[in-house]
Amino acid sequence: MPLDDCLYALQATIPHLTRSALHRCLQRHGMSRLPDIEGDKPKRQRFRRYPIGFFHLDIAAVQTAEGKLHLFVAIDRTSKFAVVQLADKANRRTAWEFLEHLLRVVPYRIHTILTDNGIQLAEQLRNRGMAWSRSMRFDMICESNGIEHRLTKPNHPWTNGQVERMNRTIKEATVKRFHYDSHEQLRSHLNDFIAAYIFGRRLRILKGLTPYEYICRIWTSDPERFIINPTHQTPGLNT
Repeated sequence: MPLDDCLYALQATIPHLTRSALHRCLQRHGMSRLPDIEGDKPKRQRFRRYPIGFFHLDIAAVQTAEGKLHLFVAIDRTSKFAVVQLADKANRRTAWEFLEHLLRVVPYRIHTILTDNGIQLAEQLRNRGMAWSRSMRFDMICESNGIEHRLTKPNHPWTNGQVERMNRTIKEATVKRFHYDSHEQLRSHLNDFIAAYIFGRRLRILKGLTPYEYICRIWTSDPERFIINPTHQTPGLNT
């Protein structure tokens, strides 16, 4: 007999018991669900591992007493190295300027960038491949530096979660916890937070290393991926 039918039958026999109380009783005795059948669930697969240089990029809005700012954030999927920059506007120009800033700051070569389909970062879906569509400056910079620009699927539940989680972490540590009288106060605190994260935050996914220590370890085993020696020149954090 199906579980719902059992619940209705028990309610009819013992009318003073509610449906939710009966469900909790069955749940306590392990009877609230059908037994697992082998092969019933798809096998979970781990995310594909990439070498350092795969960056997730996103834009978020933040607020100070002086008004609204736009926070550009990029984080490496593997090393968890993060770069941030505040801008007065979120448009195509500030997007490619942030990309150029990212290329200057990261001490190793970037091979892939994943963004959403926002107008600042990608040509609109309806215009792609049309005769009048032109390459965006963002894509041109990617192409000239040998970077693959990937886009998240539009109207799809799988989003750019890696960088969205970093956005949430930054906001919870800054604008959601403190009041800033000026944009400069936020910039200063954001610089301090990112520096503490890169050089002091030990991450379980990096086996207890900080992002900077992980980058230095990769430098010793695979120096060909690097533009500069990270042990001699620490990455810049200007926002």
